[in-house]
Amino acid sequence: MGKYENDVKRLLDLVGGKENIQAVSHCMTRMRFVLADPKKANEKEIEDLPSVKGTFTQAGQYQVIIGNDVAVFYNEFTAYAGIEGVSKDAVKAAAKTNQNPAQKIVGTLGEIFAPLIPALICGGLVLGFRNVIGEINFFNNGTQSLADISQFWSGMYNFLWLIGEAVFHLLPVGIVWSITKKMGTTQILGIVLGLTLVSSQLLNGFSVSSTAVEDIPVWDFGFAKVQMIGYQGQVIAAMMAGFVLVYLEKFFKKICPEVVSMIVVPFCSLLPAVLIAHTIVGPIGWKIGDAIGNAVYTGLTSDFRFIFAAVFGLLYAPLVMTGLHHMTNAVDSQLLAIPPKTTILWPMIALSNIAQGSSVLAMSVLQKKNERAQQVNVPACISCYLGVTEPALFGVNLKYVFPLVCGMIGSCFAAMISVGCGVQALSIGVGGLPGILSIVPQYYLTFLLAMAVAIVVPFLLTFIVGKIKLSEEDRYGKNRGNALTAEEISESGQADSEVSASKADTEDIKELKSILDGKVIPITEVQDEVFSQKVMGDGVAIEPENTVVTAPSDCDVSVVMADTGHACGLTLANGLELLIHVGVDTVDMGGDGFKLLVNEGDHVKTGDPLIEFDPKKIKAAGHPCTTMLIVTGEGKASGVTMHTGMEAKAGETTVISWD
Repeated sequence: MGKYENDVKRLLDLVGGKENIQAVSHCMTRMRFVLADPKKANEKEIEDLPSVKGTFTQAGQYQVIIGNDVAVFYNEFTAYAGIEGVSKDAVKAAAKTNQNPAQKIVGTLGEIFAPLIPALICGGLVLGFRNVIGEINFFNNGTQSLADISQFWSGMYNFLWLIGEAVFHLLPVGIVWSITKKMGTTQILGIVLGLTLVSSQLLNGFSVSSTAVEDIPVWDFGFAKVQMIGYQGQVIAAMMAGFVLVYLEKFFKKICPEVVSMIVVPFCSLLPAVLIAHTIVGPIGWKIGDAIGNAVYTGLTSDFRFIFAAVFGLLYAPLVMTGLHHMTNAVDSQLLAIPPKTTILWPMIALSNIAQGSSVLAMSVLQKKNERAQQVNVPACISCYLGVTEPALFGVNLKYVFPLVCGMIGSCFAAMISVGCGVQALSIGVGGLPGILSIVPQYYLTFLLAMAVAIVVPFLLTFIVGKIKLSEEDRYGKNRGNALTAEEISESGQADSEVSASKADTEDIKELKSILDGKVIPITEVQDEVFSQKVMGDGVAIEPENTVVTAPSDCDVSVVMADTGHACGLTLANGLELLIHVGVDTVDMGGDGFKLLVNEGDHVKTGDPLIEFDPKKIKAAGHPCTTMLIVTGEGKASGVTMHTGMEAKAGETTVISWD
């Protein structure tokens, strides 16, 4: 009888049976399914299985979180179901075939903008701070700003524009680079093409509307003249130019002999791409971008703006769940590129973030005695208030439905106030409560009112409805639910822990040393919701400065990912169980760049090497190198504490301790 026999049988039924599974694989913590009909998966009952810690859908894959024992579970599942497992790449390929054209387009758009988000957030915060010191008249009876009365702050006000210009005016460089990265072509060519769109030789794109046609400089080819116009801040034009370069490079790579490829392909790709960008797709993209931006702006400033705002505010959260919200980044960026160079759209997005976070806050109050629920509620609420809504939407609000609806209603009212009063933002990227920093200073008070509505209305509605709809089990928890507690995880693996722990020398260890040299950061900052939302357990993350992961303590190697080499599980003598995971989504690399230095069942001591990895390959594959050390089961340990915020030395610095 298999260890997970009952759960395996139930899971097969709950995902819709063998005939509903197109492909299945696993990584270090999750079963990854591609389902013919995802709607057949009974998510609630799957999450109620004792061995399941959660589920989510990403990039066409239905992922079931199992934990360190996923390899055992996977083997039992495929044996029982009579299904042959496939590679992660095969699962990804199958997942793409499971997407309709709209999903593929939106997915591509999201992947293009995702790498740009950190820069947009940073730029938004910088411009927000710049607004505070230079645009708000705090002094001399409301006639002067801090920059007006202080030479230092005046200099700082001017200096900060260096960053603001780089992020928002030179955005086409980032867009074209991201397209080449996403499509697997030469990234430096994308950067060069982007630079030609914003070159200082050209008339700045933001100055075109105020420049007479006869004063616009031109390239004169004799038979034709081409206007020397820059595309600063233009999104659509940059995207079109980027895809022209990508497909030209792919074409010439296909037909060009390998021996001269390095010379011929870049030249034959970049030169026509730049020419086409400035003569055809650039002007067309400019017109399309302006048309989209003007249409949205007209809708937000017309007599029907309240209806437009109400619909957008109501539906933005569901858009996030479908991934379609990525399209608003392009629209927002386009609005910032046309006069008055502000956006009315972004404030509504920030308000929607706040509204959904307020629903989670109410759920946290309602479930304050449900420890398992609070492990999701609290971090989800914090991240939502800071502008990242997916954990709140998928982890809490969609699960119960009524918090999602209450948040949508609050967002609807807040959006109508924002648009009705003409609230405008100078930048995008800063969502949630910090979103006020991106608002034009004269609208601060109005936006604060809209924020208050986005906080109070969803909170009260969710609290009132929750009092009626939530069961006692939902309010106070139960012995076994959607996720196992640390104690339950410990109990479920107690026998295995005792066997492996018998090899260890002592149970007196009270701390774990760092597994790498580098900065130790909170697990909540990791760019993977399974880790950042502590679905697998609490822990720390390290931004590595070296390339060999070492053992944090004397312990046994309980599980390894032999085929990919990117992760392993450890067990201490006191039953405490650990997961080490190198990089984010590095399972997709199929082992390239990783070397396992231990085998399952090995006994290791503090500082012994476990995994060797190549940071360059990880980054080239588009993944962060952030490495996680997760406590998946506390065993006999109590009062486990995480230590973050310092530079650590592998084998020397304490990162986790307990009583």
